Amino acid sequence: MRLLFVCTGNTCRSSIAEILARRELEKRGLSGRVEVLSAGTSTVFGLPASHHAIHVMTDMSLDLHGHRSTMLSRELVESADLVLTMTHGHRRMVEDICPGAAPRVYTLAGYAGAGGDVPDPFGGDREIYRACAASLQRLIILAVDRLLRES
Repeated sequence: MRLLFVCTGNTCRSSIAEILARRELEKRGLSGRVEVLSAGTSTVFGLPASHHAIHVMTDMSLDLHGHRSTMLSRELVESADLVLTMTHGHRRMVEDICPGAAPRVYTLAGYAGAGGDVPDPFGGDREIYRACAASLQRLIILAVDRLLRES
């Protein structure tokens, strides 16, 4: 199975979600069964994760130093079994790129049963990033619970 997280720049939310999901899947013994990727709707290839994202993940014993941004593409969406976006706007963009994927595309919060969007921490201070990471961690736990129930 391939899981794809999508945000705007792939340097904050989706990169954090990717690494948090990998850890959650590993905790549950599923790291070999689920491949986790992330991409951005408005980025270029190869940008590092944001400074605050790296530090907040380091505080959580996770390493984002090697992350490099990936631009969302039709091929990436087509190869994913499940696409989880940070906002409803990202969801619409994914569906515009690949209309056939619509049944596999959700907002992360919607898939987790919480609803709403994950606010962008870009431009905020480290505490904003810390709050974003905490929110993402809660949503990912719920999303992985659902993924396990449905697989």
